[in-house]
Amino acid sequence: MTNRSEPGDGRLDPSLSAIMSERRQLINLAYRLLGSLADAEDVVQETYTRWYALSKQQQEAIESPGAWLTRVASRICLDLLGSARARRESYVGEWIPEPLPDRTEWLNGRTDGATVDPADRVTLDESINMAFLVVLESMTPAERVAFILHDVFRYSFSEVAEIVGRTPAACRQLASSARRRIRASQAPAPPTAQRAGIVRDFKAAWEAKDIVALIGLLDPDVTAIGDGGGLVSAELRPIEGAEQVARILVDIARRAPNLTILERTVNGQPGLMAQHDGVIEVVMAFDVAGHRIKHIWAIRNPEKLRPWTTG
Repeated sequence: MTNRSEPGDGRLDPSLSAIMSERRQLINLAYRLLGSLADAEDVVQETYTRWYALSKQQQEAIESPGAWLTRVASRICLDLLGSARARRESYVGEWIPEPLPDRTEWLNGRTDGATVDPADRVTLDESINMAFLVVLESMTPAERVAFILHDVFRYSFSEVAEIVGRTPAACRQLASSARRRIRASQAPAPPTAQRAGIVRDFKAAWEAKDIVALIGLLDPDVTAIGDGGGLVSAELRPIEGAEQVARILVDIARRAPNLTILERTVNGQPGLMAQHDGVIEVVMAFDVAGHRIKHIWAIRNPEKLRPWTTG
């Protein structure tokens, strides 16, 4: 490792700078593995706590601190994924991954509008869209970790094996199984501009309380899922069918005449945010197949809307 600067010499410790530069990578990894920004932040904090619990000699003996941090964070996530299944069995209603806005701005739970370190931002790409994250939720913890580390972050199977505690061949099979799940669940996505246009038309039809227009934009077998976490009202079970979903949306609009619906980027994809009397009520993510909306995810749990709050 690079030699440390002496305390009080006015220079940034280069070894500290190298360690902290890994923060963004760790946040990106942990969010994809856990589907929760709050949990991802806790994982990164715990990872750094373990690093600084090492003696100076132990730290300097680690050939690649970045690899060490990734390995530790991944193992913490693997443990959390196992316990998360039990926690979600007692979760009130449906559990949806935490939605992220474009150019996410958060700072350890603060919502005072302060400028945030770029290292605390999640990179938005195809591996972060809501449809992708929802499929990840159906995987076993080992499948999810092997797939994300290898296919998204490009770690070798030998490196993945060390983290997961299985052989490289077993990790290869885990990633292959995860890939099959992804392929089976995802239809070819239309271009972003087309998806944005469909979401925009959906917004206009919802604002106009036009059931016929809404039905025309929804796949006949559309599924809408709400997540209130027991903290706010939300449907406890998925709603299926274009007419049923359209009628519930119109009913919501009628019961909330001051609802303001805004176009927003949600997990890198065209989405919507709705405010009632200036308070964020829901963030909606969409899965568009062909010219119609196949899935709607409506996140109302205020704890999951923290990154959207500007204070």
